[in-house]
Amino acid sequence: MATTDLPSGRSGTRTAAGSPRADGPRRTHGAVVAVKNVFVAESSTFYTILGVTLFLVVFGVVMVLSSSSVEQYAATHDFFGAASRQGLYAVLGVPLMLVASRVPARVWRKWAMRILGAALFLQLLVYTPLGIEVQGNRNWVGFGSFTAQPSEAIKLALALGIGAIMYAKRDKLRDWKEIFVPVGIATVLPLGMVLLGGDQGTAMIMLILVLGALYIGGARARHLLAIVVAVGVVLPFVTMASSSRQVRISAWLSGCTDSNQYQDLCWQPVHGMWALASGGVFGVGLGNSKAKWSWLPEADNDYIFAIIGEELGLIGAVVVLALFVVLAVSMIKVIRQSNDPFVRTVTGAILAWIIGQALVNIAVVLGLLPVLGVPLPLISAGGSALIMTLVAIGVVLSFARDLPGRNAVGGPRHDLAPQNGRFR
Repeated sequence: MATTDLPSGRSGTRTAAGSPRADGPRRTHGAVVAVKNVFVAESSTFYTILGVTLFLVVFGVVMVLSSSSVEQYAATHDFFGAASRQGLYAVLGVPLMLVASRVPARVWRKWAMRILGAALFLQLLVYTPLGIEVQGNRNWVGFGSFTAQPSEAIKLALALGIGAIMYAKRDKLRDWKEIFVPVGIATVLPLGMVLLGGDQGTAMIMLILVLGALYIGGARARHLLAIVVAVGVVLPFVTMASSSRQVRISAWLSGCTDSNQYQDLCWQPVHGMWALASGGVFGVGLGNSKAKWSWLPEADNDYIFAIIGEELGLIGAVVVLALFVVLAVSMIKVIRQSNDPFVRTVTGAILAWIIGQALVNIAVVLGLLPVLGVPLPLISAGGSALIMTLVAIGVVLSFARDLPGRNAVGGPRHDLAPQNGRFR
């Protein structure tokens, strides 16, 4: 055998046949490659979703601190109470998101119906002695000082469940019975349980989620139109079943012009609008809101967008909207690049959930919808909503990591034929 230089620049040995021998240096080089593959660059879509999400979470903690500090000090003599809790939820949620991003799509599909069953069990606890009623809505459970909202878990579980159904029925999408009977069974029970607790806002977001999942999953447009018409017929009856919802919607329809309602039903929407208007283009400055001085109820939760508009002005509000648009476009890219019905359906459901909820929250603050009690995703105060939204985004990240259009180094492949489906 003769010694020679290998292409890597290290000396090695050749056999009599002249081929390099698989000795120590070659194995070391292979080990280095294996380690590098662990840290191989993900797709740009992956990092866009991750970066926008982390920015919104950090921005949310800052805005919760700004919007809640005054009332927190008045109640507990601690400026940082609500912000500390929100920061803790973020510290719990972000690692869960990263863990979820490593779970393969086939595992989510395998466990989808079990996850839905577990979420329904948690929602049942609302109607036990553990249940807690807040402002007329019985949609929370309490374990000592810890409270949680199981309906947030149902949103993710419902997205996974419908995705599993659409995957199983992927060859029967033209037969409405094959699709809408199982999806209807999976949807009506959790939706009814949430409505029974009086939380119409969450039920509306769940409906948006279901419609988004069915549309992206490939259900026929005329069947979806029939569902929308049915919901439009039933919605007024469900709304008018609650006297509190009746008067709230009546006040919204009248434009809060009745001075007798100013101190009651119209206080929050009117002061929210005043906060937005006082911000102007550039805002009054971070931390300088006047509305948060006990003038605006739920300033750190449902109406945090009003505080953003007041302190950061039109520019800050537009930036928040733009970030949600970027998040939506990135999720659409995941849908377009995948040929898996489960991945497309679940991503479409999560897209409809997060972006739809953000638009509903902003529409309420702008007075385009009546007060529904829907938080702004990733920004508003609240542990259950933040953690489950982060886990849902982690599911989408897991899909973005394993797209069929990526090659070994994380770049797109161009040799795939176009597939039939939504967003193609």
